[in-house]
Amino acid sequence: MRIVLASASPARLATLRAAGIEPEVIVSGVDEERIASTDAANLAGALAQLKCRAVAEQIDDDALVIGCDSVLAFEGDIFGKPGGHVEAAARWRRMRGRSGVLHTGHCVRRGGEEFLETASTIVHFAAITDAEIDAYVATGEPLHVAGAFTIDGLGGAFVTGIEGDHHNVVGLSLPVLRELVGELGIAWTDLWNRTS
Repeated sequence: MRIVLASASPARLATLRAAGIEPEVIVSGVDEERIASTDAANLAGALAQLKCRAVAEQIDDDALVIGCDSVLAFEGDIFGKPGGHVEAAARWRRMRGRSGVLHTGHCVRRGGEEFLETASTIVHFAAITDAEIDAYVATGEPLHVAGAFTIDGLGGAFVTGIEGDHHNVVGLSLPVLRELVGELGIAWTDLWNRTS
């Protein structure tokens, strides 16, 4: 079976590879600004669906297409990727010592059938210093991810805990994905295609 990840995220790809799945990567190229919502979970789901459908339209119906998107809900605001260094630093000055909810939309499609679910995980941020924020933002890592943080990279030291699925914070919940492909009639273990 052809498995396609409709995402440019190296973390999502690494998560799938670690789970025994080697997908083909096709970036959707969709304009994320086309979708607006005041509900973070709905926004993440809508963006995942948009990406999944955009890639599914480019390839054959027998392929399994996986689309994901993440946003952070924080004190009434929705944070996607920051617009630059200044915005990333400002976000961290607000988030430090507090908590937010990371929502990841998951959409799978095969043969015209489509299933969608959003997973949510509470993330607790460390009370980091201005110097730590500036150093972290200077690495560039927070500029490429929703909420301006990672849990599986340099930012991992600045997350004091989570409530929910760790993989969801990375950008793809393996338990949610297993359930969704099951809805398509695909056994999770049939996706294991990595040889090494």
